[in-house]
Amino acid sequence: MAKILIIDDERSIRSTLREILEYEDYTVEDVDNGVDGLELIRKNDYDLVLCDIKMNRMDGMEVLTEGLNIKPDLPFIMISGHGTVETAVEASKKGAFDFISKPPDLNRLLITVRNALDRGSLVVEAKVLKRKVSKVRPILGESQAILRIKETIDRVGPTDARVLVTGANGSGKELVARWLHEKSNRSNGPIIEVNCAAIPSELIESELFGHEKGSFTSAIKQRIGKFESANGGTLFLDEIGDMSQSAQAKVLRALQESKITRVGGEKEIDVDVRVVAATNKDLLKEIEAGNFRMDLYHRLSVILIHVPPLTERREDIALLTQSFLEEICNEYGMPAKKISDAALEALKALPWTGNIRELRNMVERLIILSDKIITDNDVKAFANPSAPVTAEAGATATAAAPQTDFDQFTNFQEYKDYAEREYIKFKLEKNNWNVSKTADDIDIQRSHLYSKIEKFGLKRGE
Repeated sequence: MAKILIIDDERSIRSTLREILEYEDYTVEDVDNGVDGLELIRKNDYDLVLCDIKMNRMDGMEVLTEGLNIKPDLPFIMISGHGTVETAVEASKKGAFDFISKPPDLNRLLITVRNALDRGSLVVEAKVLKRKVSKVRPILGESQAILRIKETIDRVGPTDARVLVTGANGSGKELVARWLHEKSNRSNGPIIEVNCAAIPSELIESELFGHEKGSFTSAIKQRIGKFESANGGTLFLDEIGDMSQSAQAKVLRALQESKITRVGGEKEIDVDVRVVAATNKDLLKEIEAGNFRMDLYHRLSVILIHVPPLTERREDIALLTQSFLEEICNEYGMPAKKISDAALEALKALPWTGNIRELRNMVERLIILSDKIITDNDVKAFANPSAPVTAEAGATATAAAPQTDFDQFTNFQEYKDYAEREYIKFKLEKNNWNVSKTADDIDIQRSHLYSKIEKFGLKRGE
């Protein structure tokens, strides 16, 4: 039941309010001054505060202001025996949920309390939903490299400085970009992501800047580009190193002038966008090779953040694994599985070419295929995603994983295609061939996944 704090210097009022509220099954605490009331608010979690305005040691308005500084979402109902319209307006401006005159009317009091508690619950639910929708996971890790990244995000986030995030695939560049947005003054605006590597070079300009109707053959209607969609927010240009030269020139102009022009259009459009870019390439080498513009590099790299590969922060693997265990088991609606110390050491010893993304996939595989406690034998058995899983291995994981016949592959590309096919097939079957969910799980665009399914000739039920 809801927990309510009463702050009032009149014993009779406190007793009356307590009696009414406890009769309604609320848990009630009371105190006779604002100083002690604020101390209780600091130490405890309350769902609602009823606070007198005229008190000796501290004025109720001061308690309201300080209380909301401590717990911004805590509803306050102000009560006074000398209530006026001006007092009620002032209390509302300072953040009070409502104002009640003494002596309180029983029905009015209970209705106001219920409404305040409902509002408090809605605020909490809205914040939870916002976190779920934003999909911003915490940046997990206690290694020096991760602590430096977190500190940099805290410093840079509130500014509009452009940031270039570098690092290997799967290392967490997108997460850094999302936290830069979350920590910025633009967090209420959109964050729009563009994967420059996934869009054909002939379409990238239309994707970024939009196009006018009839500007090219398939332009049957006007389209708003990503720069305009991100207006007032953040534009995340992922894999910026794969952008075409012509698109680079237009992006440079957009950054210099904060204006864009749609493909086939003549009108200049003002855009207010913070750009965060990411790449797994060495852009300085790309500049030397003539593939990337130096002036654009300098525009993008006001702040540089390098995300290290997982092999350079193995001390974080245990923390990441525990987090993934809880998260994935929760998604599957099963009790969280435990993992042995030996299994954690076995995970730390793996090469992790796919970094954090590969670790999460590995943990998910272990959850599905292992028993209640994940052992080092499980890790050894299921470390290779392309190896077929036998019933015996799935049940006991005591034998080594079945080995792939590498002699069947004439070159490395053949093996890569084989491993990719088996992995995509495994994820599709696990998700009952839900292509959208599978694309989200393996972090690629749905259209890209459809292309892979067609490329490998994958069919349901084969």
